Amino acid sequence: MSEQPAPAASTGPADEPDRRSLRIRLGIAYDGSPFAGWATQPTAPTVQGALEAGLTLLLRRPARLTVAGRTDAGVHARGQVAHLDVTPAEWDGLGRRHGGDPADALLRRLRGVLGRVLSDIGPHAAGAIVVHSAATAPSGFDARFSALSRRYSYRIADPAAGRDPLVRGSTLWHPEPLDVDALNGSASAVTGVADFLPFCKPRDHATTVRDLQRFRFVRQPDGVVVADVVADAFCHHMVRGLIGAALHVGDGRRDTGWLRERLDARIRDSAIRLAPPHPLVLEEVTYPAAEELAARATATRARRDPLD
Repeated sequence: MSEQPAPAASTGPADEPDRRSLRIRLGIAYDGSPFAGWATQPTAPTVQGALEAGLTLLLRRPARLTVAGRTDAGVHARGQVAHLDVTPAEWDGLGRRHGGDPADALLRRLRGVLGRVLSDIGPHAAGAIVVHSAATAPSGFDARFSALSRRYSYRIADPAAGRDPLVRGSTLWHPEPLDVDALNGSASAVTGVADFLPFCKPRDHATTVRDLQRFRFVRQPDGVVVADVVADAFCHHMVRGLIGAALHVGDGRRDTGWLRERLDARIRDSAIRLAPPHPLVLEEVTYPAAEELAARATATRARRDPLD
């Protein structure tokens, strides 16, 4: 997600909502620095773990989230999407107990309990997760399987941009000058539907075929080079593998055809080095119109193994 590593918290037909439940869509942003990724782990703080702990306190029973894209350790998000199933009584009760709209009540109360959960993790985690929207989802919505695409950004400062210590936590300091035309020449050669095995860490019984819809680099007015990467979904480490490989072209270590050569060879080896995780941000997840959500989820499940 990985980009999207490993299985989601609950997936496949078993994740379809009970007819007696309501599906709530959450919009989430987070600084990934204090966390060992999205997915819950028994011995490390994670974004999912913190959110589910807060929701469990709020609902007074175990809460479980399904997410659009499971990010790696240190990766951030501005546009993450997850869903949660609640009973109508739980949803209406939020509004009755706290006045007004249940969505507003959920956001207000979750902000409070999440603050306590993050404080328990440590001062470095305070304010690192913000749930900025909550709403009942249309019929057929699945945060993971209904998604059409995920968009990531990646910030790189080469010598032309200088080094701003105030953004060091979200920007790669690259020591060599980068040729943006060379970066884009290599990136455009690998867009489209292909097996991205050379650039990702495969999972057992899972496909590594993806539709890489956009992969481009733009030098901003401040000199920082920003990568914009969009696909229907991403394999584990796929974005970082693509960025790491492109940097070899951008600074002259490889020619512009190297990424395509690696893709065609369909060999995963040490020639591909992962770019560091801290500049990577999940910016957006897109979905079809409400009437197409269920069909999209069904088609995605049929195309991808549940472990993908």
